[in-house]
Parts: sequence; C-alpha cells; structure tokens
Amino acid sequence: MAAQELNRVCIGAISGVRGLKGEVRIKSFTANPDDIAAYGPVSTEDGSQSFGINVTAHAKGQIIARLDGVKDRDAAEALKGTRLYVPRDVLPEPEEGDYYQEDLIGLKAETKDGDDLGTIKAVHNFGAGDILEIAGNKAKDDLMVPFTTQAVPVVDLEKGRVVVKPLPSVEAGGENDKG
Repeated sequence: MAAQELNRVCIGAISGVRGLKGEVRIKSFTANPDDIAAYGPVSTEDGSQSFGINVTAHAKGQIIARLDGVKDRDAAEALKGTRLYVPRDVLPEPEEGDYYQEDLIGLKAETKDGDDLGTIKAVHNFGAGDILEIAGNKAKDDLMVPFTTQAVPVVDLEKGRVVVKPLPSVEAGGENDKG
C-alpha cells in the first residue's frame, strides 16, 4: 500500500552510513532538520519496518543518527535509499503558502488559460530551491519548473491543480546558442 494511501508524509531518506556501529546519514525534509526525530517513530514506505531516531551529529547538510534496532554497518547499508514516513496527523499544519511534497504530487499542472501541461510526479531540490517535475501528457514533453510564486503563482489543493506561468525560452541564434 502506498504511503499516500496510508495518509503518511515522507520526512526524510537514508542516504548512506557512517562508521561501523550502524549510524546512518539522513537527508531530512523537515524545515528544521533535527525535527526528523521529533514526530515519534518513522516507518518505511511499505510500513514493514519502524524506527525510533536518535540524532547524534550533523555532516554536510545531513543528519547522522542511530535507528532503533540497527546495530551494525551491514544493517545500516541495507537501509540505504529508504524513505522515512510519519503519520500526517503528527505533523503541524503547513503555514499559508507552504505545502508538504505529498500534497503536490499528483496535482494537475496547467497554464492560466487552462491548457493541460501534465501531472506533478515529483518535487526535487538540488540545492537551489524546490523544482516540480511535471510528467507531460501525450502532446507535451516532461517539464522541470522552479517552485516559486513567479513560476507557479497558483496552488489549488481543493481543485487538484497548479497554474504554471510560461517560462522564458532561449531563442535560436541567441547568446546561449552553441551552434
């Protein structure tokens, strides 16, 4: 059963291990990275495993933590790539203009005129801010759109849609043209 069906929110992902005693590196998706341990035990996407988290250090923008029941490097390695979830009801309601990634995934993306661009399939952050990945429909290519109020001025969760403003394009023969 998918996490959304269980009404859970992904608050982090195990990105690697540290040391021999089972510590893991976690990329936290919470506003304050240490809060990953504040909402009680986390579980895997399928709900088959659950862990308490004890934050032990910080390194390179990530949390270093011990997970209950993970005693050695091999056990920690087996969890690499695991996304960590909590029940939605333990999280605070997002403030105006803030959204949980799970709320955005699956929304219809369209222009202000109502032209269908596709469906949001992921939210990425490569270090310069959130980016919406929009899976194009039959007539449109996939898009990567910065998740800013300038590029996405409307997020309407009740109607299940976002409005995407046209993005500037590079004209052929322009300054950035390599040909």
